[in-house]
Amino acid sequence: MTNTHENSFDQRLQYVEDRIAIQDLMVRYSLGQDLHEDGDNAVLEQWDQVFAPGATVDYSVTGDARLKDLGYRDLVQVMRGENGSMSGLLRWQHFQGSAAVEIDGDTATARTQHLHTHKGATEGRGWNLIQTGFFVDRLQRLPEGWRITHRRLEILWMDTFPTT
Repeated sequence: MTNTHENSFDQRLQYVEDRIAIQDLMVRYSLGQDLHEDGDNAVLEQWDQVFAPGATVDYSVTGDARLKDLGYRDLVQVMRGENGSMSGLLRWQHFQGSAAVEIDGDTATARTQHLHTHKGATEGRGWNLIQTGFFVDRLQRLPEGWRITHRRLEILWMDTFPTT
């Protein structure tokens, strides 16, 4: 076995390890959302393990200009704070698909499919909202592992329908 072959195997093994770590970040983001309902806004328990310090998000595709290049920690207040975008929701769950990942040394990009479900009520009438799309992430390998440095939301479609 030549040294070149061993390096090639090591590189392939590192790629697989990196892919698994990045995929775990995508799941951990959703867990941050979904493990904290009913007024529990402690999503940073998970998100501090997902985002790099100073990371930003761009969720302005939702039509909310406040969500353009916002610090991820500030996103919690915009979403979960009084009159936040999630304040009228009763329940939700965020499903993440597998990420398409491009790794270049200690940086990476990822595009991850999502399906987000939300249950709410307005004036005593129930409704569900479904959103599909992608998260497009820039990532960096830090001493504590892979972290997202910037996340952009892309929405393919959304639909709201009444429930009984």
